[in-house]
Amino acid sequence: MKPIIAVTTYGRFEKDISTAWYKEHYSLPALYVDAVRRAGGIPLLLPPGEKYIAKVLARVDGVLVTGGADIYPTEYFGNSEHPELTELDAERDETELALIHYLVDESELPTLCICRGMQVLNVALGGTLHEHIADSLTEDIHRGEDGGWTTHSVIVLPASLPAKAMQTDLVSTYSGHHQAIKELAPDLRVSAIAPDGVIEAVEHSELPWIFGVQWHPEITAASDPTQQRLFDALVQEADRQS
Repeated sequence: MKPIIAVTTYGRFEKDISTAWYKEHYSLPALYVDAVRRAGGIPLLLPPGEKYIAKVLARVDGVLVTGGADIYPTEYFGNSEHPELTELDAERDETELALIHYLVDESELPTLCICRGMQVLNVALGGTLHEHIADSLTEDIHRGEDGGWTTHSVIVLPASLPAKAMQTDLVSTYSGHHQAIKELAPDLRVSAIAPDGVIEAVEHSELPWIFGVQWHPEITAASDPTQQRLFDALVQEADRQS
């Protein structure tokens, strides 16, 4: 049987797709699902609010923690009044932080964390975030002028998990984040950086297969083999361990 990959979704109010019939929706960009399927995995969507994390993880072979809105700053002793904060979702924070804790402490399933997912990984393990990285940069290369997508290069440490997965140590990435790691969690190590020094990838220093990337590989995975290989590697490792 193909490996089953649990894929986290947006929170119920994170994207406003309300209708006259339904006001609350759990949703996810299809590109994540497409990338997992191309890799040979079966995506199983995992919405916020799930209380039985252990039972879910007992039935899957790998985990993909996706991008999305900001994490509540109270989770990392940050500034909850910062004017640039996006939509916050306590339910999603609670679920994904609990998910990371269980993955690290109990399950150790192969795990890929993307954008917000990498930030959740860092916060769950005791790290902090910049509430708005533009505050500390002379030039913000991580978002477009409209606050959306832009592209920039990323330098990947040659022996890191992302480098092994992508089979390269230099990539051009799609980026659209306004937050980033400030203080690195004690159990993580840096795997990649942007030209301006912003941390672009991390991996667990002891567990064999849990890492995160700050960019969005799902955007170009269909056309860029280096980005699809991140999903391929996740599914292959899930299959190997299952």
